[in-house]
Amino acid sequence: MTTSPMPFQQRLQLYLRLARLDKPIGILLLTWPTLWGLWLAGNGTPDWLVVVIFVLGTVLMRSAGCVINDYADREFDGRVARTKLRPLAAGLVGKKEALLLAAGLALAALLIALPLNRLALLLAIPAAFLAASYPYTKRFLAIPQAYLGIAFGFGIPMAYAALQNSVPAAAWWLLLANLFWTVAYDTAYAMTDRPDDLKIGIKTSAITFGRYDVAAVLLCHAVFLGMMAWLGLAHGRGVVYLLGLLAAALLVVFDQYPRIREREPQRCFTAFLANNRIGGVIFAALALDYAIH
Repeated sequence: MTTSPMPFQQRLQLYLRLARLDKPIGILLLTWPTLWGLWLAGNGTPDWLVVVIFVLGTVLMRSAGCVINDYADREFDGRVARTKLRPLAAGLVGKKEALLLAAGLALAALLIALPLNRLALLLAIPAAFLAASYPYTKRFLAIPQAYLGIAFGFGIPMAYAALQNSVPAAAWWLLLANLFWTVAYDTAYAMTDRPDDLKIGIKTSAITFGRYDVAAVLLCHAVFLGMMAWLGLAHGRGVVYLLGLLAAALLVVFDQYPRIREREPQRCFTAFLANNRIGGVIFAALALDYAIH
C-alpha cells in the first residue's frame, strides 16, 4: 500500500501503467478481430458509429481486464522478473484503488455501448465476465490461453449482434479462429516467463505443450489461417483477401518461427509483439477486398 501522498500526475501515470495504456499492443490484438467481425458482419460497410463504439469499448475493456489481471496476480507478479515492477506488485497502488479503477473503466465501456441494440448489450454481460475471470483460470486450466482467446474474441459475436441483430454461425467460427490465433501468440508470450511460472506453479500453454511448444504455435497459426481463408470464401471474399492471408502466412514462417525456434525469452516476446502485423495485414486485406469488390 502507498504510505505517503503522491502528486496527482505521478498517480495518474501509475494508473495508466496499471491499465497498460502505455503498452498498446494488447489493444491492437483485441481490436483486429473486432474489426474483422465488424467488416464481415457489415458486408464491408459497417455503421461508423458502431465502429467507434467498439473501438473505444475495446480500449476500455482491455484496460479494465489488465487491472483485474494485475489484481488477481499481485502475489505472483512480484516473483516474476518481467512483472515485479508493475504498480500493484510493487505496492505503488492499493487493492481498493485498483478495483475502483477497473470498475470505472468497465462502467465507461458500458455507457459508451448504450446506443447499441439490446442483443449486443446482453452479450456485453458474458464479455465482461470472461474478461474479469480469465486471470483466475491460470490456477486450474492447462491452456488458459484458450479461455483468453474467447475473452479476446467476444467482440466478434457482439459485432454481428450490433449490425445484424443476430449471431449467425459464422460469428462463432470466427471466434474459434481467433481462439487459435490467441493461443499461438500468447504461447510465445508465455515462453518468456516459463522458468518463473514453473517456480510459482501457475499453468500456461507454454508449460503444457512442453518441448512441443514451437510446433504447437505453428500449428495454431496454420489452423487460424486456414479457418480465416474458409470464412473469407464463405463471405464472398476474393483474391485480395487471400493474398493478405498469404502475406500473414509468410510472416508466420519467416518472422514468427525464427523468433521462437530457439526459445530465447526476449525473442519470444518480440514474436508476441510482431503478431500485431499479422492481425493488421489481414484486416487491411479484408477492407481492401471489400472496397474493390
